[in-house]
Amino acid sequence: MKHSIFFLLLLALTNIQAQEQLKLPQLERTVEIITDQWGVPHIYAQTEHDLFFTQGFYAARDRMFQFEIWRRQATGTVAEILGERELDRDRGARLFRFRGDMEQEMAHYHPRGKQIITAFVAGVNAWIAQTEAKPDLLPLEFKLLGIKPGLWTPEIVISRHQGLLENVTDELKNARAIALIGADKLKELQWFHPKEPDLRLDPKIPAALFQQDVLKLYNAFREPLKFQPEDLIGAVRNPNPKDYSNLAALEMQEYLEAQADRSSTVGSNNWIVSGQLTQSGFPMLANDPHRAISTPSLRYMTHLVGPGWNVIGGGEPVIPGVSIGHNEYGAWGLTIFATDAEDLYVYETHPSNPNLYKVGTEWRNMRIIKDTIRVKGQAPVIVELKYTHHGPVVHEDRNLKTACAVRCAWLEVGGAPYLASLRMGQAKNWQEFRLACRYSHIPAENMIWADRTGNIGWQAVGITPIRRKHSGLVPVPGDGRYEWEGYLPILERPSVLNPKQGFWATANENVTPNDYQHWAAVGYKWADPFRGDRCAEVLGAGRRHTLQDFMNLQTDYLSIPARNLVPLLRNLPCADTSAEWARQQLLQWDFQLKKNSVAATLYDAWERELRSQLEKILLPEKARTLVTIQSYRILEFLMLPDGKFGANPVQGRNALLTQALGVAMSNLETRLSGQTRSQWQYGQAQYKHVLIRHPLSSAAAPELRKKLDHGPLPRGGSSQTVGATSGTYNQTHGASFRLVVDTGNWDYCLATNTPGQSGNPDHPHYRNLFEMWANDQYFPLFYSKGKIESVQFNKLKLVP
Repeated sequence: MKHSIFFLLLLALTNIQAQEQLKLPQLERTVEIITDQWGVPHIYAQTEHDLFFTQGFYAARDRMFQFEIWRRQATGTVAEILGERELDRDRGARLFRFRGDMEQEMAHYHPRGKQIITAFVAGVNAWIAQTEAKPDLLPLEFKLLGIKPGLWTPEIVISRHQGLLENVTDELKNARAIALIGADKLKELQWFHPKEPDLRLDPKIPAALFQQDVLKLYNAFREPLKFQPEDLIGAVRNPNPKDYSNLAALEMQEYLEAQADRSSTVGSNNWIVSGQLTQSGFPMLANDPHRAISTPSLRYMTHLVGPGWNVIGGGEPVIPGVSIGHNEYGAWGLTIFATDAEDLYVYETHPSNPNLYKVGTEWRNMRIIKDTIRVKGQAPVIVELKYTHHGPVVHEDRNLKTACAVRCAWLEVGGAPYLASLRMGQAKNWQEFRLACRYSHIPAENMIWADRTGNIGWQAVGITPIRRKHSGLVPVPGDGRYEWEGYLPILERPSVLNPKQGFWATANENVTPNDYQHWAAVGYKWADPFRGDRCAEVLGAGRRHTLQDFMNLQTDYLSIPARNLVPLLRNLPCADTSAEWARQQLLQWDFQLKKNSVAATLYDAWERELRSQLEKILLPEKARTLVTIQSYRILEFLMLPDGKFGANPVQGRNALLTQALGVAMSNLETRLSGQTRSQWQYGQAQYKHVLIRHPLSSAAAPELRKKLDHGPLPRGGSSQTVGATSGTYNQTHGASFRLVVDTGNWDYCLATNTPGQSGNPDHPHYRNLFEMWANDQYFPLFYSKGKIESVQFNKLKLVP
């Protein structure tokens, strides 16, 4: 009965919404928005201005709190609402703000980039104006915090603060690790390839500098925003300090675990298949970008129809256009192509004037900008933002007479993430798509294309410094000896058109051809090969693929590391009875990390312990927070045992395998205390689940937290399966958005997103996609208007 009443109320709400009409004087012509059952808006505009104005308007309506947090992070105004603890974040954000020519910047992304971006911003501000007239339109978060949204500018859209940036944090870690274990040992543990890097530290840099928090300001503006109970108004606060502390600590632990091996947690899969290998006879494409799993999702789906535009897919809600999707000619997708676009430079500063730094024999003045940061509860703070010719100064030590600055390729014109997809959205063929790729500077990506004429292609993109004097993997002096030699033209990065095997897949592993010429512009560190190898294994099996096959592969949980490691347990009986039971279970297992599988839990616990034991063998304790041994190396060490396992390497390796299995069983008995072994299922709340926490969750009272959060629900997979679900017990990273496309019929497109298109906890589309996504299910992303109208949730007409 309750369900029937809810359905009737929902139907009534739908009918009311279907009649909705809104007058906006900024429009040139009438605009129609049909939102489908899954929350995807299909926008039909008669002018380009109105199209992007409406995209901004409707995305802000769906995700207003997300827009406001983005705005504050981009402008360095978080301390205004959260106080002194966010001063470093605001200072860092202002320090790394784009300060180039805005006219040139906006024109980079599209011939009419200025008009598109300003129209989008005007749309965002038009929705904010609606909330000013009717404050009840603001979602719950604004009321909890007692704040209002601020107006947008084009500078916020082109902010780089949440871009995928590489690799200055690794440089500092590498320097610290080299000081402890040496460069050769670091090379042994890290999988640097395809060329061997020079990891020598320049003796001109004081060793004591590496022990300081050199990147404090850089890291501050990049980290997720954390709220505390005192930030909320009234009785909605978490009343239990211990509960808040435990929740905050758990979130931080998950965050640190995910950051420990970024090559496993930040990545993506994509692939293209020619019509010769598909059931429809037309090329097909699949893409699932892996980022933090959050509420609301980082991704937002939309359909833009207007003069010269008919593009559908996903992107970030705060950015105009569609970064992954298709138009009426072709489909495209992306994954990260590892590229080092940052360097940490260290300078000698003048003994009597720390604002002078030495380049060659010349003393140069730092550029200094004074800025004022407003802080909740106290007087404004005046800060000095300093710059060398390389970039923002992040650290000074007057005792060592040094300063450090970060050179960022992404601060050049064109470094705003994903905005170059505006050009891609109008590409009609491979040639036009590849020309559009020339403007895609950040992030560096594997862009793939598939079209109805039969072409499939891959182009690596991204702004790429050319380093001939150093590897970019350790800090270097800024005295002029380690300069970049410009940037490699993007179309000289690797590419493929119609590969002879009939498919191309990328999963953040190295796919650079051996005969590539420009190695000075290619990095040394890549993701493990296992996801990419599994994609190639399935796609190259010789069958004709369907949409269902692509969905199966995107959610595939076969573990290649498990398929290699488990057979090593054959003929190795364990004296420990619990370990022997586990060994027998694993030897009968199919290597699938599926939810509800007990063997998957046993394997995961064993793999964790193997890594832990190897780290103890290979690394001094102080180095374990600096060096994460890549999984490829773990597998290599165990498959090919050498002297690190003792005088008899095979015997020593085997002893480690069985000992680790016994410890893993003991760990599981502690973690899953009170359960029988048959209940040790992968995917339970204590072991491999997904609980998506709202940013305000830990600060909120328990009842409110239930309304804000999503889950827990069981998950399968790991960071090394194609269905990538991170290496943490709670899935914190992976694919929130997925897309599969058959170019033979643009209605043959399927997608997922989580937890919902709306960021408003009171909206029907706040959590409607969560359970579907958690169960690896998809919904149709229709393209033709008739199909869209058949699944209509509501219709909104905007009139001038």
